[in-house]
Amino acid sequence: MRRSDVLIAGAGPTGLVLALWLTKQGVNVRIIDKTAEPGTTSRAVAVQARILELYHQLDLTEEVLAQGHKVPAVNLWVQGRKQTRISFENLAADLTAYGPFTYAQDQHERLLIQRLEALGVAVERKTELLRFEDTGGHVNAVLRRLGEQEEETCEARYLAGCDGAHSIVRQMIGTGFPGGTYQQVFYVADVIATGPAFDGELHVDLDEADFLAIFPLKGEGHARLIGTVRDERAEHPETLTFEDVSSRAIQNMHVAVRQVSWFSTYHVHHRVTEHFRKGSCFLLGDAAHIHSPAGGQGMNTGIGDAINLAWKLKAVLAGQAPDQILDTYETERRAFARKLVATTDKAFSLATAEGRIADFIRTRLAPLIVPTLFKFEAARDYMFSAVSQVVIAYHDSAISEGRAGSIKGGDRFPWAPVPGADNFETLRPIAWQVHVYGTSSAALNDWCQRHGLLLHAFAWQEAYAKAGFMRDAMYLLRPDTYVALAAPQQDPEALGRYFTARALSLPASVP
Repeated sequence: MRRSDVLIAGAGPTGLVLALWLTKQGVNVRIIDKTAEPGTTSRAVAVQARILELYHQLDLTEEVLAQGHKVPAVNLWVQGRKQTRISFENLAADLTAYGPFTYAQDQHERLLIQRLEALGVAVERKTELLRFEDTGGHVNAVLRRLGEQEEETCEARYLAGCDGAHSIVRQMIGTGFPGGTYQQVFYVADVIATGPAFDGELHVDLDEADFLAIFPLKGEGHARLIGTVRDERAEHPETLTFEDVSSRAIQNMHVAVRQVSWFSTYHVHHRVTEHFRKGSCFLLGDAAHIHSPAGGQGMNTGIGDAINLAWKLKAVLAGQAPDQILDTYETERRAFARKLVATTDKAFSLATAEGRIADFIRTRLAPLIVPTLFKFEAARDYMFSAVSQVVIAYHDSAISEGRAGSIKGGDRFPWAPVPGADNFETLRPIAWQVHVYGTSSAALNDWCQRHGLLLHAFAWQEAYAKAGFMRDAMYLLRPDTYVALAAPQQDPEALGRYFTARALSLPASVP
């Protein structure tokens, strides 16, 4: 019987990132997928700033940036005219190094697969998870290659369900999937076209209750159209063609289509499973939560799930953490998923509401109010933080503690660039570490050295105060770069108490 530490069902971005993070940490993984080949269409296009930050730990960020497209602005259209342009230049420049960005999902998956194969792990294609049993100590899973009758039984310490909205893992562990379905039918089309809306920027048509946006992709004239249909055409979405839905883009936004590379229609749900963990089984990505594509959050949230879970699985498998730490995966990620689904639901409902008042808000007020809001730094930072996912925090987690300055346990570690001392460069190792902004004490230096804990001290500058740091305070970071402990004093005993209270241990030497 073949054995692995973690069996991953589903090789979309979520499953691939989970496999990469685990493999880089020395965990033995097996990843399977029912499809015969990777995706060939750009289903998701947005890559948010927080994911680009976290990708530094896999040395992926620079390659993603090279292959993708930075979005310089968004344009709002009304009655066939570009009414408002909102520049993203210097948008939230003090929060993160990355602005709005698109990267076609098929390219994204290919890059992840290449990196995984370079580490010696290949996706097992045309392989289906039929059923499994959680014995309490491991999972016995039954697999079958498509087109074959013979079944294979394998064993894994943990099973990760990254197998999409119709997840067999979710169905078998019986966690439910409460929520609803939007009445609109969504369509997506990858096109090569010309016209004023094909200038490398994001364009949104506000005229009608049917949502329509053009997302730029890398390459001249390449873009993704996302729209909705709600009239009688929505009753039979399987029969729709691009010609059935393209007239609005052609007329309202003056699009001249040269080539349609891909077209698809689908219904969208807004659902969150009741549990992200049950025993040795976990749900990630669309298997755990699905919602409106408003804001480009779906794929990014699944990748965030994978990164959150990966270091915790490694810690338990290596005997450095008790099984209970895996409960924090559900605590942290389900809370965010519920908030995200509620937020995107409200945003999408507002954007597609019908009636005179809704039309007035979209076509008259929005083109005036949105640019005005973007003139205020606080409003820009708030809106960008929410969409870019840099605002995600885990304050209520059992592994979050303390406060120093404006930074609390559970916060994303703030980006504080100073010439020659970019504090994010220290976050590449997937490891616990301590940061001090000021001068680190001899006692703290000694404790960290003895316990194999990375320690970084940065000479104090006012830029650090602006980012929320307290001078000479102590910040303990988790392996996924979120703040575990924020303490105003450099107290090595506080570090010891933190790890002891949670039965956590550290490696014998600094990585």
